[in-house]
Amino acid sequence: MGVREGDAAVSFTCQNGETIMSHLVSVRGWLIAGCIALTMAALSVVPAHAGIFVSVNIAPPVLPVYVQPPLPAPGYIWTPGYWAYGDAGYFWVPGVWVMPPTAGLLWTPGYWGFAAGVYGWHAGYWGPHVGFYGGVNYGFGYGGIGFVGGEWRGGVFAYNSAVANFGSVHVTNFYVNRTVVTQNTIVNQASFNGGAGIQARPSAMETQAGNEHHFQPTADQEQHQNFAAQDRAQLASVNHGRPTTTATSNVSAYHQVSQQHTQSQPISAADRTAGRSYNPNTREANQDQRIANGLRSGQMTSGEAARAEHSQSRIDQQVHNDRVANGGKLTGQERKQINSEQNAASRQIYNEKHNGNTVQPNAADNREANQQQRTAQGLRSGQMTSGEAARTNQNQSKVAQQVHNDRAANGGPLNAQQKKQVNGEQNKNSKQIYNEKHNNNAVRPPAKQK
Repeated sequence: MGVREGDAAVSFTCQNGETIMSHLVSVRGWLIAGCIALTMAALSVVPAHAGIFVSVNIAPPVLPVYVQPPLPAPGYIWTPGYWAYGDAGYFWVPGVWVMPPTAGLLWTPGYWGFAAGVYGWHAGYWGPHVGFYGGVNYGFGYGGIGFVGGEWRGGVFAYNSAVANFGSVHVTNFYVNRTVVTQNTIVNQASFNGGAGIQARPSAMETQAGNEHHFQPTADQEQHQNFAAQDRAQLASVNHGRPTTTATSNVSAYHQVSQQHTQSQPISAADRTAGRSYNPNTREANQDQRIANGLRSGQMTSGEAARAEHSQSRIDQQVHNDRVANGGKLTGQERKQINSEQNAASRQIYNEKHNGNTVQPNAADNREANQQQRTAQGLRSGQMTSGEAARTNQNQSKVAQQVHNDRAANGGPLNAQQKKQVNGEQNKNSKQIYNEKHNNNAVRPPAKQK
């Protein structure tokens, strides 16, 4: 069965090695839960690298901002929230305090990793040491490397009071470690490793931890993810990256909330369809990618690219301004207006690529195309906001116009001095794109624009 554009192709690998390949258009049950059921009865301790693996061709949304709820009782360990993937697309599993399977074990969070053109889920696990979790800063002691929220001392878990939120719970086993600068609120940022995401590789100690025997998530953790999968309010396509429940003190508390949501508004077939194709900033990113493709193929001249980039810069800025005015979201009327403008920009790009004005593919246009593609990747991953994309597109428009003007004045190719000048401008733009993709100003995914 072919995979249509916008649909997500996924594969599930169970702990017994069996692989289930599925196109989610036909999925109506939560395959992850079914995969777990095959091995839950047989395994309590699992070897290194075993677990559920899900691969999707759409990037997960950025991590939402949330505050850690208070510790329910001594002995619980914090497990951060994460984006999981089901038959209705990405959904947020709230961060939660849980009891470990046994004393002496620590939690290594799962993470999404980009490789070979897909985003793969590497499941979390319990073990004697914290392993690699993609360098993702989940907050609350999970800053990308290791865990500084607490440690085991003589069979009793001691909490780092500089990190953990005790609330009104009386805790006697604690210490203070302020050497790690941290906050009790997560930093909104990219949620995956590799590609346009976080560039981190496992250290020798993390590799060693990854080779130890691991305990699979507890029954409470599995139930917790099941509750979130059934809660419509947790779907990225519904909440636009701002889930209703970001974190909870314990699994039972969220179970009640999930049941209420499921009964009042269950996930529909339309939700599943929308969820499978949901992607933050898809329309803006697609337009930038089309410009890049036109430049590489020679179907768009530098002058045509300058006009298209200017149009995209104006739309990006409008989206940014509207979101700022509305607390991060677009209203229905604003989405309608933006969609209309993007339709006009789309027609402009199509006409520019099919008007017979072509140019032989060249180094200057290829550099311009690469910059456009990097902007598109930043928008898709959430690492670039619309405001940042507006600035990069405006700068790229200026360079493309300069190339066009120089070529027109020369009656052909750029001379050596002009190439040097353009290359200098592109170097500055390249640095700007890099800085804006790594400055932790990440966008909360907007509503999907059709």
